[in-house]
Amino acid sequence: MSYVGPDFDPPQPRRPRRSPLAVAVAALVPGALLGWLVYEAVGGSGGDGGGTAQATVRTSAAATSGAPASSPAGDDKNPNSPAPTLASATSSAPAASGPLKGKVVVIDPGHNPGNFRHTTEIARKVDIGTNKKECDTTGTSTNSGYTEAQFTLDVSHRLKALLQKLGATVKLTHDGNSPAWGPCVDQRARIGNRAHADAAISIHADGSAAGNRGFHVILPGSVHAGAADTRPIVASSADLGERIAGNFVRVTGEPPSNYIGDGTGLVTRKDLGGLNLSTVPKVFIECGNMRDSKDAALLTSGAWRQKAAQGISDGIVSFLHGS
Repeated sequence: MSYVGPDFDPPQPRRPRRSPLAVAVAALVPGALLGWLVYEAVGGSGGDGGGTAQATVRTSAAATSGAPASSPAGDDKNPNSPAPTLASATSSAPAASGPLKGKVVVIDPGHNPGNFRHTTEIARKVDIGTNKKECDTTGTSTNSGYTEAQFTLDVSHRLKALLQKLGATVKLTHDGNSPAWGPCVDQRARIGNRAHADAAISIHADGSAAGNRGFHVILPGSVHAGAADTRPIVASSADLGERIAGNFVRVTGEPPSNYIGDGTGLVTRKDLGGLNLSTVPKVFIECGNMRDSKDAALLTSGAWRQKAAQGISDGIVSFLHGS
């Protein structure tokens, strides 16, 4: 998502900086390793206090079997190659058993493919606690026209399938056609809240300048204003985000962003309605920059999108297991 419109203002002051090793070390973890690995790195000075911050990035084995994720059937050269077929995309029954049985995960596909047909509706302002912002935007796209809304929905479907196989109950905030536009950023947060989600994630891709590439995970800052009070979820959301970042770089090979986050792949913001209004652990992930040719080649690959879903899934599993 580009920094234009709702949930797209320039980043706010970050948490104390973490060493780039705290994220990138996950790439060294053998894919066949079983169990959970913990890497603790001491970051450099930063933040308001200028002190030393300690960051923990945990990685899990690919899936739960230790095997690399495989690409689903379909034409990998076609960016619209579908994700695995799913039953109801907005809500689902969990698998009969699995390590995530009893856990609830809410996935928020950024934007909606139908938003461009409803510009008046998505332009209306909604309360995000700190101020009011537009309900939603259309999102960005690659130079060839593959839209962020298409990308986020595809990755969300793939992620849902992986988590369901592990026994989780998974809910999507929307499935493109249902609703036909939106939902608004405040509603997206409330869907996770009402589901009493154990973890929630909003899937995005950025629209920065060419040459800017890499992923970053957005963590909620401490906000207490109006309807927003993130204080109870700041620590747990940071834990979730760090685990997702470590696993994402390990599984996908996509580097942490070279234009935001000081190479850590982690950014803290206080201006995002989807985070400000959440009462459950939640993060955003910008999986790459759609306007950079190298990142665009990955984002339009079905095989890479499956890896993206796997990396995010591994991070969520690690968080929910607390190991």
